[in-house]
Formats: sequence, C-alpha cells, structure tokens
Amino acid sequence: MPLDALLSPWPHVPESRFGTWFLGTETWAIHVLERAVADLERLILDRRPSYGVIVDVGCGHGRSFKLLADRFAPRRLIGIDIDPAMLSLAASRVAEHELCVEFRVGTSSCLPLPDASVDMVFCHQTFHHLIDQEEAMREFHRVLRPGGLLLFAESTRAYIHSWIIRLLFRHPMDVQKSAEEYLAMIRAAGFALAPRAVSYPYLWWSRPDFGLAERFLGRKPPLTREETLVNAVAIRA
Repeated sequence: MPLDALLSPWPHVPESRFGTWFLGTETWAIHVLERAVADLERLILDRRPSYGVIVDVGCGHGRSFKLLADRFAPRRLIGIDIDPAMLSLAASRVAEHELCVEFRVGTSSCLPLPDASVDMVFCHQTFHHLIDQEEAMREFHRVLRPGGLLLFAESTRAYIHSWIIRLLFRHPMDVQKSAEEYLAMIRAAGFALAPRAVSYPYLWWSRPDFGLAERFLGRKPPLTREETLVNAVAIRA
C-alpha cells in the first residue's frame, strides 16, 4: 500500500497523478460533473425551492459547489475530502466564485457531522474510491434529516474494471459493484429509492469504444448491456 495511505487514519487507495490532474480539467467538469448534476436534478421527486445544508462528500477540486449553489440555493455548503491538499485547491476555486464553503478533512465512513444535520448529500464519483462502502452509506443516512436527499452518481464495476481505467487511475478493485448492487446497498441502508428516481446514463466516455461506433458508423448503443454508470436520488425516510 502506498505510504500516504498508510499515514492516513482512514483506509483508502490514493488516486494516481493522472487522475488527480484529470479531476481538475474542463473535460471532467463539462462531460462528467455537469452532466451528472443535471441528470440528478431531473430525478428529484417533489423538489423543494431550496436545500438548506448541502454536503459534497469527496469534493476534490471543488468544482461542484457553484453548480449546487446555483441549482439548490443552500444557506450552507460543506466540502469533505480525505486529502487536505485537495481541500486547499477547492478553497481556491470557490474563492474565485465568491462562495462561502466550509471545508473539513474526513472520510465518507466517518463524517465529521452531527446526526440529522444535512438536507442533501452529494456523492459524485466517490464511492468507487472507498473501501468501506457499506459504512459510508450508513453515514449518509445518519447525517441526513428525515426527508433529506442523497444525490448519488457512480461508475460501476464494468467501467472501473475496463482497461483504460486500470491503466490511468487507481481504485480498490475488489469492492467495485454493479448498478444493481449499488442500488441494493442504498436501500439496505434505509433509504427510499423509487424506480423513477434512477437513471443509467451510457455516456460516450464510459463505453468500450468511447462512442466512436455510434458517431462514425451510426451504430446505436446495445439495448442489453452491463451498465457503466448509475445515477440515483434517494430519500432519507
């Protein structure tokens, strides 16, 4: 295990240098993050005008905060990440947008937040980095108020185990799950999850051929496939 993982109080697999760089690019922001936020917003049932306290778990470079602020009008934004260096980058980014965000070092399986203190947990492309996934999902349920929302966007085992991701990124490979397994985990933690609050995007960057067959040969994506992405909006009952 890498030295920085051994020095951390929480078990994790540090991202590769390429991965850390890529998460700060416009390609990531536009084609991954913005697409996910727009889709998750569409999946919200009985949407409120605002969600008072929003937490981004695994906030990384902090690119989500302006999107969350613009769409959900929170009075408090909290960013949590296991890496203090990432929080420093995030703080610099939100300062450019004149946003007030509270940053805390922590991990998804031990959130530094009181019980029932949050209205929305935003978890975007974070779960496939976690070793203790079940504990993290229970933590999300703990910190959310009754009626609070979990916005969950994740890459599945089929994508994380693909050759390109194995080559360029680092993940704990033995804990990766299918879309169905992630949804089952959410429900097992006590969340209510309606079928119409789930989607399975098949975006070009998650396909084995990067969408080239559709773009240049006119071939439609297969109707029967192992899903590479899953988005879900779950309610804390």
